[in-house]
Amino acid sequence: MKKLLILPVLLVLVFISSAFIVSEGQHGIVMQFSKVKRDAEGLPVDFAPGLHFKVPFIDSVHIMDTRIQTLDDQADRFVTSEKKDLIIDSYVKWQIDDLATYYLATGGNKMQAEALLKRKINNGLRSEIGSHTIKEIVSGKRGQVMETALKRMARSSELGIKVIDVRIKKINLPEEVSNSVYKRMRAERTAVAKEHRSKGQEKSEEIRANIDRKVSIMLAQADKESAETRGTGDAESSKIYADSYTQDPEFFAFLRSMQAYKKSFSDKNDVMVLSPDSDFFQYMKNKD
Repeated sequence: MKKLLILPVLLVLVFISSAFIVSEGQHGIVMQFSKVKRDAEGLPVDFAPGLHFKVPFIDSVHIMDTRIQTLDDQADRFVTSEKKDLIIDSYVKWQIDDLATYYLATGGNKMQAEALLKRKINNGLRSEIGSHTIKEIVSGKRGQVMETALKRMARSSELGIKVIDVRIKKINLPEEVSNSVYKRMRAERTAVAKEHRSKGQEKSEEIRANIDRKVSIMLAQADKESAETRGTGDAESSKIYADSYTQDPEFFAFLRSMQAYKKSFSDKNDVMVLSPDSDFFQYMKNKD
């Protein structure tokens, strides 16, 4: 009876120790006696997501995440072809491509894998950045640098990793270099501003001088025309006055005396001391 009970228990234990589940987004690799188990064709035995079985107590399964991973570490210092330092912050998209190679190279440890991958990526970037100037890296050739680095990483398979993308997030100058660059840029911009300001001042003075000259010519012309008009008017007035005077001299003498009286007695406070026999009062005397 006991033997009959032991058998099902053993079967359950064997099933539990042999069955395993691989979750979605993961793959499993079988190790046998600390070596990668291979099939009849010599290919590594790996398992896709689902329920699987192994040889109990002999085979061991290591499950690894085969989804796309992102390596986003701290910024690093690189040297350009001009021997100038740059602080470049980049990230890498990667994925396990060969489970057996990946496990043997990293022990299935993601941190170890990213440390090795970062070293290879940095070496590739250093080589690419070291062959370009700062201007090329910052400008249009930035994408070309990343593309070349990506191709170089994609050819490397000793880690069992496929590099999907390499991108630069930020490019900065070291702080000690930034200050000198900003000072030089400020000095250059200041010099350009002074040059533009000087040219503007020169142009302003030229325009102002032309306007002043034109105004002076216009005023002189206006004064000339005014003097000519005034002279013509005075001459016409004198002619009219002379012609009128010759027509009735007595009347115009009387009119001029009346105007003189009006101007002389316009202010009541004025005092005039004249002889009654003066010619000034000739039109105020009674004439028989």
